[in-house]
Amino acid sequence: MQQKPVTEKVQENVQNVVEDAKQELAAARRPWYRAIRWGFILLGVYAIQLTLFALLAFWVHFHPVLPVDVAITREFQENQSPWLRFTMIAVSYLGYNFILFSLLILLTAVFFWLLRLRLEAIMVVALSIVSTLLNGVIKLIVARPRPSASLVEVIQAASGQSFPSGHVMSYLAYFGLVFSLGVILFYGKRWWRMALLIIPALFVVLVGPSRIYLGDHWASDVLGAYLIGGVLLGLTLWLYLLLKKIST
Repeated sequence: MQQKPVTEKVQENVQNVVEDAKQELAAARRPWYRAIRWGFILLGVYAIQLTLFALLAFWVHFHPVLPVDVAITREFQENQSPWLRFTMIAVSYLGYNFILFSLLILLTAVFFWLLRLRLEAIMVVALSIVSTLLNGVIKLIVARPRPSASLVEVIQAASGQSFPSGHVMSYLAYFGLVFSLGVILFYGKRWWRMALLIIPALFVVLVGPSRIYLGDHWASDVLGAYLIGGVLLGLTLWLYLLLKKIST
């Protein structure tokens, strides 16, 4: 009996994995009327953030160094435990590696595409690109210097302007969208759904404190990034729900 070539076996195995994943995802898909409800709950949370961001950006443009920012950073940096420093550096690591982060985004998009979640794949890539461009434009407009070593400890120095935090915006764009899709599309307590929610949520929550702890950003930079990143994520989800409704 003639054996199948290795490449053919690999292709069959990949197809089997993809088909199993499709069946698992289909079983966990949330009914569409519930998905819309969950999506608009998220959009409501994001709706009030734009005005707050605009006010904060205006304020730090004219007041680059705020006493409250200095106090918060010094409070964060009081604990210099090796485990805490390692954790903060590890959380921020992905944001320093543009190529690695880009590959993760592309792999996620490819995975969604193979599972026939084509719109979701496009949104993952598009939001990350728009977030990066928007962050660069805002940094140029606000033109706020980064924390000075004369005021706080700068554990990991970074170049460029400070407001808003690029790490926080990029993490919100990628991990925040993955988390939101997990909430909108799926239900149940399957292990992969729990991972889809818990891991992105941890990165989104921890990246802000890590930027302050490492002395790369002021707390107001982080707050501003969460605000504008949340608005951008909300607009993306609104567009996603609109397109999804049209296509069904």
